[in-house]
Amino acid sequence: MFKKFDVIVIGAGHAGCEAACAAANLGSSVLLITQNLNAIAQLSCNPAMGGVAKGQIVKEIDALGGYSALITDQNTLQFRMLNLSKGPAMWSPRAQVDNIMFSVTWHKVLDSIENLSLWQDDVIGLNIKNSKVCGVKTNMGLEIEARSVILTNGTFLNGKIHIGEQNFGAGRIGEMNSKGLSEDLHNNYGFEVLTLKTGTPMRVDGRSIDFSKLEEQKGDENPRQFSFINLRKEPLIQRSCFLAYTSLDVHDILRTGFDQSPMFQGRIQGVGPRYCPSIEDKIDRFAGKTQHQLFIEPESNYTSLYYINGFSSSLPLSVQYEALRKIKGFENAVIQKPGYAIEYDYFPPTQLKDTLETKQIENLYFAGQINGTTGYEEAGSQGLMAGINAHLKLNEKPAFVLKRSESYIGVLIDDLITKGVDEPYRMFTSRAEFRILLRQDNADQRLTPLSYAIGLASKERMERVERKTKSCDELITFIENKNANPDEVNELFDEKETPKINQKTKIGQLLLRPQITLTDLTDNIPYLKEQIDGIEESIKEETIESAEIKIKYKSYIVKEQEISEKLSKYENLIIKDDFNYQALNSLSFEAREKLSKIRPKTIGQASRISGVSPSDISILIIYISR
Repeated sequence: MFKKFDVIVIGAGHAGCEAACAAANLGSSVLLITQNLNAIAQLSCNPAMGGVAKGQIVKEIDALGGYSALITDQNTLQFRMLNLSKGPAMWSPRAQVDNIMFSVTWHKVLDSIENLSLWQDDVIGLNIKNSKVCGVKTNMGLEIEARSVILTNGTFLNGKIHIGEQNFGAGRIGEMNSKGLSEDLHNNYGFEVLTLKTGTPMRVDGRSIDFSKLEEQKGDENPRQFSFINLRKEPLIQRSCFLAYTSLDVHDILRTGFDQSPMFQGRIQGVGPRYCPSIEDKIDRFAGKTQHQLFIEPESNYTSLYYINGFSSSLPLSVQYEALRKIKGFENAVIQKPGYAIEYDYFPPTQLKDTLETKQIENLYFAGQINGTTGYEEAGSQGLMAGINAHLKLNEKPAFVLKRSESYIGVLIDDLITKGVDEPYRMFTSRAEFRILLRQDNADQRLTPLSYAIGLASKERMERVERKTKSCDELITFIENKNANPDEVNELFDEKETPKINQKTKIGQLLLRPQITLTDLTDNIPYLKEQIDGIEESIKEETIESAEIKIKYKSYIVKEQEISEKLSKYENLIIKDDFNYQALNSLSFEAREKLSKIRPKTIGQASRISGVSPSDISILIIYISR
């Protein structure tokens, strides 16, 4: 019935979709298997993409030739650039998206790729011979051959939903879980399998909400986009989000359900996310707080549903419902979907190589929540990298691995395979040592040339990056070498409450003032405006932003680049796969144990393993250098 495929991808969430597209676009024949072809790339939790650090990841996926940014831009309901009051390393794009059309658009993309096939089924086991994967077994009794397999099962592996004292097997509300695969890999091939927990809040009928009692939160006045290449042809019509707040009355009602809480009564064994806790966890951990902020977000232009961001709960539905109706604006609220917690299996990611291939089984890759991460963005980036590397390995080409100094994706994967996870992993800007280098504005300049070199990023995308880089360099050179006259800028400086100048001064020097933007100077210096007007319209806004950041933060950027270059000397010092750590008695016992288990590829990775001390690293460097 089926031919032999180069790559089979299991699961059509964000990781699976990016993995399948990447491998297929590079030239592999791909089969994407999922339980429900009408639920592709679901936004199971909040209907939004991006956010702090996550937005940078979406921009990186786009720069590499993935689809998450393009599909987000096509379905944006509201756009906001977060953290604009902070430095550019912290600027993070976020978009509220249409949950229904997001999935439909992803389905269209998958259908448009010539050598990518779809199949609705449940994979219950793998065919493995001589420690090498060679196909999958499905619930329908099929055995489909493949040269490589990528698992992106999300929360479906032995997923169990909890609502108060009720629990039942499911991968999402209304969708059955997946059984057999975890047991197969654990019992027959020695994989370690553990459990994590996440949750989602109820969905409420927007017609039953009194928005006049809520705080309106509009999108940016001039909304941007995620993709570097998909230019919006028409102005974006944005939907408003809203802010609401819990109260002590709400907290008191929620506490009445604690004796039925699966989390507090021990029925949930999996560890939940630290940075996105349930509402009952919040009021328990922060008992002194009188209120918690809630974000009321639209689900789609084609439904009345609203998502209550911040009100995730596994308490009995009656308690959730009573507490919700005590929130201002929700006195007559009608629930259409319950809030719930879900436990699911994951495979500790220290069992993976830096390509996301498993160490135990050749040509088997894991990506997404199966690796202990949380978030669509983290999942999508792993899927993209797994898809790329599966194709490259099958074609005997070098692996595609991003460094920590090159991308948030590099930070994410390195953290996973060296440190592992003991709670759902979420990306933050603070996890990146070189975040001033890893800005959202320069993801294309950092990553598109690397992706183009392996054949994934298109020629059109690469040429656009080259034009942007050239325009940016020319603008910076102009700004750093041209003078401004006092009569051109002093009135502006008065308005901005910054000292006037008494003589001609380089425009670049004036731009270093925190009160002054490049737009301010452009409006007052005619020859600067003329220079900027000459920039290609499709890249003008990006060029201006990039040039201003590079000038204003030049000293910080140079410093991070120097540190990165110094560290790379040892960061890239290769450790052989068969290195015998147990033979080095000068290493601590814990270091020998951890290094033997994780088997890092470089000294840099070894240095980030918990339990491996600086003195252990020094010993390794001396030994390897010999």
